[in-house]
Amino acid sequence: MTAVVVADDERGRARAIETLRAGGVVALPTDTVYGLAVALDPSVAPDRSVALDADAGIERLFLAKRRSPGKGIVLLLADAPQMDRVALVTPAAAALTETCWPGALTVILAQRPNVAFPAALTGGRTTIGLRVADHPAPRAFAAALGPLPTTSANLSGFPDALDAATVAAQLGDGIDLILDGGSAVGGTPSTVVDCSGERPRLLRAGAIATERLAAILDVAGVRHDLASVRGKMTDAQQGVGEP
Repeated sequence: MTAVVVADDERGRARAIETLRAGGVVALPTDTVYGLAVALDPSVAPDRSVALDADAGIERLFLAKRRSPGKGIVLLLADAPQMDRVALVTPAAAALTETCWPGALTVILAQRPNVAFPAALTGGRTTIGLRVADHPAPRAFAAALGPLPTTSANLSGFPDALDAATVAAQLGDGIDLILDGGSAVGGTPSTVVDCSGERPRLLRAGAIATERLAAILDVAGVRHDLASVRGKMTDAQQGVGEP
């Protein structure tokens, strides 16, 4: 049976970090829905012999969700400076994240040329999805371990998990640990905006209204194509996973 620890307990959070360090898969609360995370860099593991490599860890996320590979996965960050270390930040991304982070906004950006992400993380693309969640757990974990590859903690095609019990019911023994933070406050996945090109465009409508994002870009003087998009991203648009 998958272990469950309480997010408000310091020992529970420490156990979650150690599980990630050892190459494990951890379900954790965010400000939107529950996410499923692994550590990106196995060098953070205290014992390299038991650490999964990054590709293997991400493949475990796909297996747990019964999700087809080839769809990119978002990185949850500790703060905005982590974004600059892994991606080429555009004026659009800077304007949006300054206002909306921490929060339910995922931005797609081009990877820095000197950063080699695993193919399983990016889906073979040169772009990456990034977000700073407005929740202490993922931010603390990303501060301790670096950017965390994270996808939604539910079976592919099933409703998003809004509490630990739903995660356990859907994913069972396919993961190593569940960090129980109670019911997800937001309940709606993040809004996804592709800021990698000349004109930012909406890939998925979500918790932050499109009109608010458009207004931010208008004030910043950034031209954009934030047309309304409803629901999940299409396969052609999949450059980032949830939450």
